[in-house]
Amino acid sequence: MSFTDVLFYLLALVLVTAALRVVLARSPVTAVLHLILVFFTASMLWMIQQAEFLSLLLVIVYVGAVMVMFLFVVMMLDMRSEGVQKGFRAHLPAGLAIAVVMALEMAVVLARSWFEAPRGPAFADDHNNTHALGELMYTQYAYAVEVGGVVLLVGMVAAIALTLRRRSDVKFNDPAQQVRVRAADRVRLVSMPSQSELPAAGQEGSAS
Repeated sequence: MSFTDVLFYLLALVLVTAALRVVLARSPVTAVLHLILVFFTASMLWMIQQAEFLSLLLVIVYVGAVMVMFLFVVMMLDMRSEGVQKGFRAHLPAGLAIAVVMALEMAVVLARSWFEAPRGPAFADDHNNTHALGELMYTQYAYAVEVGGVVLLVGMVAAIALTLRRRSDVKFNDPAQQVRVRAADRVRLVSMPSQSELPAAGQEGSAS
């Protein structure tokens, strides 16, 4: 067993452990932090498989932007763990059944890919996998890329909707009403007689 194999299994162990902590963590902030660890570990696994562009893209896009946004959303919502854990035991059997089905599906797909998939051709040293990935994304998998973009858009809109709070102590401006305003409604000219300052009593006696 080479060093690459040992590193792969070590990172896979960290990945599975962090993924379990994402599901089982009581604090939402702790779950988000473990999800960041999952993304970092998956990025290292992709780096081992010589998919450098996807590895760096996972760190820049998901860890650097999406997960930070999730963390801020969780902190802004101030989620309480009591309400989240209230129906945990009631939905535990259904959740475990769905998890087992998903694990079996992934195991079947990975087994078929491992045993039946043909070995890919050996690429040259100057092969640009980023260029090849871009061609596949916008030609063969263009529909899947568009669906992924829509899913990310829905997630962004949902995050904004969750953090949107209506406040009663905020004063809003109506631009249409400001445009229709007239000077007579805002400015009033008052005619007042001019006044002169009267001299004080001591000053009158000295003057006489």
